[in-house]
Amino acid sequence: MHGHPLIYLDNAATSQKPQVVIDALTQFYRCDNANVHRGIHELSNRASAAFEKTRERAARFINASHSDEIIFTRGTTESINLLANAWGNQTVKAGDVILLTEMEHHSNIVPWQLLARRTGAKLAFLPVNGDEGLLDLSRLEDSLTSNVRLLAFTHISNALGTINPLVELCEKARKRGILTFVDAAQSAGHRRLDVQELGCDFLALSGHKMCAPTGIGLLYGRLELLDDMEPWQGGGDMISSVDFHESTWNKVPHKFEAGTPNIADTIALHAAMDYLDAVGRDRIAQHDSEIGAYAFEELERLGKVRLFGPRNQRAGLVSFLLHNIHAHDVVTFADRQGVALRGGHHCTQPLMKKLGVSSTSRASFYFYNTTEEVDRLIEVLRGIQKFFGE
Repeated sequence: MHGHPLIYLDNAATSQKPQVVIDALTQFYRCDNANVHRGIHELSNRASAAFEKTRERAARFINASHSDEIIFTRGTTESINLLANAWGNQTVKAGDVILLTEMEHHSNIVPWQLLARRTGAKLAFLPVNGDEGLLDLSRLEDSLTSNVRLLAFTHISNALGTINPLVELCEKARKRGILTFVDAAQSAGHRRLDVQELGCDFLALSGHKMCAPTGIGLLYGRLELLDDMEPWQGGGDMISSVDFHESTWNKVPHKFEAGTPNIADTIALHAAMDYLDAVGRDRIAQHDSEIGAYAFEELERLGKVRLFGPRNQRAGLVSFLLHNIHAHDVVTFADRQGVALRGGHHCTQPLMKKLGVSSTSRASFYFYNTTEEVDRLIEVLRGIQKFFGE
């Protein structure tokens, strides 16, 4: 890249794809291409079988109690919008509260803002403790008031690397009769997830951050909750019967999957989940922890740098600011040296305002990154400091 070996450190935005995932895509289009669920010819049967096998694989991947609890979406953003519309529109009313945290991605803020505008509900936020990036859990009990209908929070912050205590958050909400939603976009491909152990009511993930193609993800929901929800979008496949003036709905999960789905990428998601489990998600989590800690320490030794997020027990990403050097300049200069970083507000503008900055630079790692690549990053950053006279 620009005459240098590529060092890809933008995995929080999207991961690279292994050959088995690419092969799954081409295999489908070359040999099995047909629409699902509607046909009775052999190609359609093969496509439908592979599509539904991915649903079963996804249920095992997060240990859902039944494959019907898996709804395929374009990713975490669409999953949250589905939840805010299908669950929110029929459940939330004026005066109700959706409790979020100050570290949420825009995807876990804006759909709830739209719901609040439609219903007269309000949003409340659990605060973050400064640069260390930890939730102020001392405020949790007081925040879980009787009018809170949903606690929606990220598992791992894409801007801070904070790993939130899912079991504790879900348990305390459940004791108050409050439903929980977990944004697992940054965690699903990096560590084991067990929705039954976590005790969450809903969870979403994006395939493209876990070695799968873009445009495929899922929403998990407890079956009894999904059964009670009205569909969000209307069209083919989500119906049982249609008359000119009235329709009845298909069963869960098809009730929430209107139209022709993203068949090829769904099947490739199966290959990605198999691949990650072959590598070992526990091994990936350990690698994340080690390389994230190493990068944090090396950046700290660099000097004249502001670091964000916890020092200990962090995920495999580090956000930082070099003194008097804009994040976009850092990313641009690093790119010319073959190092791919991310610079900006990372779709967390409210958090950036809380931290008193407009943007940060971010290095985010995956299992294929090495400490040698971190060393190269530090070398490049030293060069940037020297160029800017810092």
